Amino acid sequence: MRPIHENTVIHVDITNACHLSCAHCTRAVGHHRKPYFMPLEMVERAITSLDGFPGRVGIMGGEPCLHPAFNEILALVRKLIPDRRRREFWTAGFKWEEYRDDILATFDPDMVTYNDHTQVSGRHQPLMIAIEEMIDDPELRKILIDNCPFQARWSAAITPKGAFFCEIAASQDYLFDGPGGYPIEPGWWKKTPEQFQDQVGEYCGKCSGALPMATLSDNRGGRESPSVDVVAPKNLKRLLKAGSLRALKGNIKVRTEKFTKEEIDAHIKTWKPRNFRNFVANLPEDYPDPVSTQI
Repeated sequence: MRPIHENTVIHVDITNACHLSCAHCTRAVGHHRKPYFMPLEMVERAITSLDGFPGRVGIMGGEPCLHPAFNEILALVRKLIPDRRRREFWTAGFKWEEYRDDILATFDPDMVTYNDHTQVSGRHQPLMIAIEEMIDDPELRKILIDNCPFQARWSAAITPKGAFFCEIAASQDYLFDGPGGYPIEPGWWKKTPEQFQDQVGEYCGKCSGALPMATLSDNRGGRESPSVDVVAPKNLKRLLKAGSLRALKGNIKVRTEKFTKEEIDAHIKTWKPRNFRNFVANLPEDYPDPVSTQI
């Protein structure tokens, strides 16, 4: 695992609300009974806590543009992060034409990741096929978790419940009403792998980000049909206890088969869990032809 300070970006997850409902969303969109909207005071505290962090600061959701104080948050970003090259933004394009000018006044175009999930090629790695249920060998589990591609290449994150070494752990904590993260205070991001093993122990066993497997369709944001998540049996119980809307509607597929070493070896050769689409795009004009012309 890498130290948090080696992340290229740390996300401030200002909301987990979204106008879409993708399958296998990293923020568990589609499960929450009531999404959160981070208070402005906390957004400011989150950004300020990253003073001195050598990487970039990302504004992330859910869909950030759904936040009722979105323009005020953009103003905070401009005020608190003077260097434009240290600012990043993720969006699925909600009210893009309305917010575009303010977004591009805050973020350079190449620092905007725009993914409206209209493409049939969109793929997500399932994240709730709990490794603790799927791999019996504790040594193999540890090797896989220590080499998780999400922790190695994606981001730490801040939510209203605190700061987390991994963005998926942050999402899981909110979904399953976990113990919360580290205090949002200056320097929390200096933690080393030895120092964040408490969070590793709390969250990684329930996750499948470290499991080599085939990625699955993101279901184009649930546009044509309800999205279905593949989960492990104990995670289904956790989802039902949390009042997950998707689980209560039965839009869940449960995997009970264990992963064998042979299955892992077969998948790891072509495993690219972090590639959620087969083309590079930042802004809407970078997209290929609309999916409506392809189906």
